[in-house]
Amino acid sequence: MTLFEAYELGATTLDNRIVMAPMTRSRAPDDIATEQIALHYTQRGTAGLIISEGTPISREGQGYLFNPGIYTEEQIKGWKLVTDSVHSVGGKMFAQLWHVGRVSHTSIQIDGKAPVSATSKQAQGAVAFAYTDDGAPGFVPTSTPRPLTTEEVARVVEDFAQAAENAIAAGFDGVEIHGANGYLLEQFLNPLVNDRTDRYSADTLENRLRFVFEVVDAAAARVGADRVGIRISPYGQLFDMPLYPQIDETYSALCAGMSQRGIAYVHVMDQTHFFMAEEGSAAQEQALRDLLKDCKTQLGKTALILAGDMTRERAEELLHAGLIDLAAFGQPFIANPDLVARLKNGWSLTEPDRDTYYGGDAKGYVDYPPYSG
Repeated sequence: MTLFEAYELGATTLDNRIVMAPMTRSRAPDDIATEQIALHYTQRGTAGLIISEGTPISREGQGYLFNPGIYTEEQIKGWKLVTDSVHSVGGKMFAQLWHVGRVSHTSIQIDGKAPVSATSKQAQGAVAFAYTDDGAPGFVPTSTPRPLTTEEVARVVEDFAQAAENAIAAGFDGVEIHGANGYLLEQFLNPLVNDRTDRYSADTLENRLRFVFEVVDAAAARVGADRVGIRISPYGQLFDMPLYPQIDETYSALCAGMSQRGIAYVHVMDQTHFFMAEEGSAAQEQALRDLLKDCKTQLGKTALILAGDMTRERAEELLHAGLIDLAAFGQPFIANPDLVARLKNGWSLTEPDRDTYYGGDAKGYVDYPPYSG
């Protein structure tokens, strides 16, 4: 098997095993996908699968300005423009459904309310892309959240389900539940963050996993399990997510639960190189490989995707070792819209301009040329 072979992912046939990972770019001034956003994704349509930037399932779930949501009719129409364009070049695309939980700011929330979470603990050192004190867009410390009541959790589950239905109406081939990077689902999973005392508490593994499974079940009931994936980030520490002793147990049980539900895939985000010195990173890399092996065994027919520091060499090594089914590339896709061809032919890669990652106009978004030799 190679990266460039077709792959059956749930209900979707992919032309290759290369995935364009979700990346926030903040190019939607009215929180609605635009023609420029459609062009950006279409330029990268040779990826076997494109996963959209995180698309908020509600205003409450938003933690960054200028991200196209999936909860209004106008937003659905905006995304339909994108998916029609991607499909016109033979691409396949899933929508990443996003609720940031406590990684938000009162200036984004309706009537300046506090963000909601599994907890009242503020995400220390974390920032949201919101409005500063002078009213200008910028990075600001996240606000102190309030914990969702038990009854409100059911409402958020319904928000995810409705967003999944909206995504299919917008022409997406499926949806990815964002359960990684310190956002809402992970706030329930992590026992050092989740301090609840109800049936979603961290007291037992079953309780910590309950919200995740309810969200996946609700989305699958609306659009079909074979059109649902989930993204997770074991060992990740983004946005004040401390490591905890039960990580392996937690994600092994999560993968087993996803296999039982018959979803399309589990998408692992490798953050081991974000936080560790080289010597510690090597140990955590091995821990990640062990977890991948365990999850791959648990998952059965459910595919396993890995993202993070991905290269063709690493992807093929993991693929041949039987640890993954698909390889996701993030930043390389920013400056290389024809990344699939570049990887296949061994062509050099263009370095992206980090100053244009978030916000702005066409520069650094749709103006990177394909390989010219």
